[in-house]
Amino acid sequence: MTMTPSTPRAITIALLAMGGEGGGVLADWLVDLGEHHGYFAQATSVPGVAQRTGATLYYLELFPRAAAAEGARPVLALAPVPGELDVVIASELMEAGRALQRGLVTSDRTTFIVSTHRVYSMTERTAMGDGRVDADKLLEGSRAAAARFVGADFAAIAEEARGPIAPALFGALAASGALPFSRVQCEEAIRRAGVGVQASLQAFAAGFEAAIAPAPVEAVTVAGPVLGPRLAPLAARIAAEFPAAAHDVLRHAVLRLADYQDEAYAAAYLDRLLPLRAHGAELLGETARHLALWMTYEDAVRVADLKTRRSRFDRVAGEVRASESQLLLVNEFMHPRLEEIADILPARMGRWLLAPGWARSLVGRFTREGRVVRTSTLRGYLLLYAIAALRPLRPRSLRSVQEQERIGQWLAEIRRLAATHPALALELARAQRLVKGYGDTHARGWRNFQRLLEVVPRLESDPAGARRLGELAAAALADDSGHALDRMLASA
Repeated sequence: MTMTPSTPRAITIALLAMGGEGGGVLADWLVDLGEHHGYFAQATSVPGVAQRTGATLYYLELFPRAAAAEGARPVLALAPVPGELDVVIASELMEAGRALQRGLVTSDRTTFIVSTHRVYSMTERTAMGDGRVDADKLLEGSRAAAARFVGADFAAIAEEARGPIAPALFGALAASGALPFSRVQCEEAIRRAGVGVQASLQAFAAGFEAAIAPAPVEAVTVAGPVLGPRLAPLAARIAAEFPAAAHDVLRHAVLRLADYQDEAYAAAYLDRLLPLRAHGAELLGETARHLALWMTYEDAVRVADLKTRRSRFDRVAGEVRASESQLLLVNEFMHPRLEEIADILPARMGRWLLAPGWARSLVGRFTREGRVVRTSTLRGYLLLYAIAALRPLRPRSLRSVQEQERIGQWLAEIRRLAATHPALALELARAQRLVKGYGDTHARGWRNFQRLLEVVPRLESDPAGARRLGELAAAALADDSGHALDRMLASA
């Protein structure tokens, strides 16, 4: 049947939201809103998988009762049809991308309401390299695809209003004019629900105002880190001994290294970079960045240190909005392996523990299952605090001895190549991104990195050696099983 302008049709709305964001509540408000103002309303939901905390697609249709034949009810669809959506709401930028991928947003019809904040998906989090989706491209695509685009960080807006994100999105929808309902009518739907009314109305108002008067986009100037009096000698060294193009990276690195270990460790970092000053700012900057990350490798001491900081407890309390009269219980799930215990022991003792024998068997029994440590109790806090207190002993630990030796070999190879094959040296510096994390992740990354080191001498005689090394590193990052790297090395 061909529809004419006078043919009545349903208002179609799709909402893509993650678990805990109140998507079901927003759908209920919309159903109530329609039913109270002369519409048949139907809502369905299709739950997703848990990799994004249960992303769910809610679909609603509202059909005017006055347009239905007397005594008849319209047949409303149970799922969205691409190209037939009046309104699409995405509670996060990746969900907006999913809506675009499904063809739910069209430039001739759809009002697209998007919260522009990011909650990284599991594929982004577990990627061995930088697996983040380009947020700017998602925003650009969202604007281009929609008849009207309404975008803002509604998560931050709701947080500032001390309310959930669902009513903030509802406020943006009311402000968009995409529905035939007034602001007062929308607010009455929230009141009728009778749950969290005041907080929801505050977030609704904040979302409404953000949608009708979007904040201007201003250029953001990110200032480099300020090194305090304790690190002033290192700041002076950076200014005096290194080119200006590397200063920002070096200040960030020194701050990170001193926090990780101490000022002497940060000074040793600068010493290691001195021989590269004569080989160009790009090689110096890339090596400096990756060296800082490698020298601050993850171990149990670092994890315990971060989990027992006052700033972390303050952040957790702020996230759950705990009041001063409430008790906050923090449970940490930890599953240290035998290797991770050996890593933080003095090198000789760590090797003894890893060797076959009674000690390995005894300790291994206690590492088969994970444990829950409640750091909000004195006992749990002191347990992690004692591990964090091993930081002064870290330079003599098994893991430190191994990592410093590996770092030395990597830097020596970069210096050797810098004089004759600068492009290859640069790709070798960047290849360090394979070495990260701890446990199985670190073991796989280091194994792949070693294989790249072995092939470097062959690439020196190849005019395209630098490009080839970059491709091998990309293959290793794309597939943590190592199969893609195997195929590329076999074809070399």
